[in-house]
Amino acid sequence: MKTLHFANVYVKAWGSAGGKLESEGPIKELLDRAFHDAYCGTSSFERAERELIRSAVDSALRKAKLEPNDLDVIIAGDLMNQLSASHYFAKDLHRPFIGMYAACATSSLILAQAAILVEKMHQQRVLAFTSSHTATAERQYRFPNEYGIQKKATTTSTASGAGAAIITAEPAQVRITHACIGEIVDWHFCDANDMGRAMVPAAYKTIKQVFADTGTDFSDYDGIYTGDLSALGFSFLCDLFIQDGYDLHNHLNDCGLMLYDRDKQDVFCGGSGCGCSMLYTFTKLMDDLTNGKANKIMVVATGALLSPVAVQQKESIPCIAHAVIYERAGEA
Repeated sequence: MKTLHFANVYVKAWGSAGGKLESEGPIKELLDRAFHDAYCGTSSFERAERELIRSAVDSALRKAKLEPNDLDVIIAGDLMNQLSASHYFAKDLHRPFIGMYAACATSSLILAQAAILVEKMHQQRVLAFTSSHTATAERQYRFPNEYGIQKKATTTSTASGAGAAIITAEPAQVRITHACIGEIVDWHFCDANDMGRAMVPAAYKTIKQVFADTGTDFSDYDGIYTGDLSALGFSFLCDLFIQDGYDLHNHLNDCGLMLYDRDKQDVFCGGSGCGCSMLYTFTKLMDDLTNGKANKIMVVATGALLSPVAVQQKESIPCIAHAVIYERAGEA
């Protein structure tokens, strides 16, 4: 699939909610709501993730001056089995719902799909949200945190957070101008404790596809942000582009490395999860666009499409990356 171009798609409003680590990091002043306990005032980690979603969605709707009944479609996804965090939250909104999954790349996938629905299917207002929680994701893909299993240095730390955005055709300060749906790429990495490096080939392929389709390179963007490649994976990606002769112009970054202060916060090799790229996009990156610190950015959310069973059977880890380009549109 070639990179899609959108003429009239805007981000009308957005909301964010983060957990304890996220609210103590670089984005703490930009969060709409911060929770300082892992349960977010609920009785389980699963309910806590839904509370993160609820806070982000409520913030987005409030800023847009909308009610749930004003929404045409909801698009969402998360890391839990059967997208249960998204489903259990959305069931109370009584709006048409599309659930999507691309592991940690879900954030860009749902936003790309929202843009398609607005421009091609003439939907007026689409709500897109995604989330992750360190306790629910670790329990599902590795081991429950309560077990106290020693983690490898290559491991990333799943972000506890949620982001929500309302996508419309109504002019606003931020536009979605392009989206690229990535291919599944498998370079035969097998270590579930080093998924950052496994996702690099997918990010590399998607970014190069966008460059080829749009006639751009790193110099045309104020920043290109991968989702959660870890410190090791990010270094690997930089090496691939440098070997190809690209000048990065210091414009390539990773949301998982920017979401936390890694000198002060123990997040191993960086942040990860659907909520990682979504949270950083709809705090720091949207703030940069609306305040004129950036005019054009690309977010390339990355996902490792593994399952616990596949890992136990010694299968490799296929990965995917989806890209969305945001541009400053000026005052709405």
